[in-house]
Amino acid sequence: MESTNNRIKAAGLKVTLQRKILYETMLELRHATVEEIINHVQAKDSAITVSTIYRILDSFCQAHLLSLVFHPDLGKKYYDITPTGHHHVFEGKRIVDYMDDKLTEMIRQYLKENHFTTTNIDDIQVQITINNSKLNSKK
Repeated sequence: MESTNNRIKAAGLKVTLQRKILYETMLELRHATVEEIINHVQAKDSAITVSTIYRILDSFCQAHLLSLVFHPDLGKKYYDITPTGHHHVFEGKRIVDYMDDKLTEMIRQYLKENHFTTTNIDDIQVQITINNSKLNSKK
C-alpha cells in the first residue's frame, strides 16, 4: 500500500506534519464530518488549529485526495477518503462505499441513449438510502 507521504506528494502537495496527521485520520475514519475530523486531529496534535484543518481539507479536495458527499438523512457534508468514482449506501449514520463500474456505465449508456451529452459528465454517484425504521416495523 502506498504511504501517506507518497500519496500527498503524488497529489502535488508538500508533505507537512499537519497534512500527514489529517490524511492518516481520514484513513482511519473513511467518511467524516469536519467536526469529527477536528476532534480526531486535535486529539493527535492539539497545536493544529481549526483554520489549518479547514485549509488542509480544501487543499486535499482540490488535489483529489478527498471528496465530499452529502448525507441525505442527516443533512451533513462528509469528507470521503475515496476520491475516485463510486456510489454510497446510507444506513442510519453509516456511510458505505459501493464500487460498481457496471452500474456507472449503465447510467452513462442510458443518458447517452436519451440524448444527454455524456462526454461532459465528470462523475456519476448513486446514493442508496436504507430506511431502518421500515425494516424494523415489518418484524
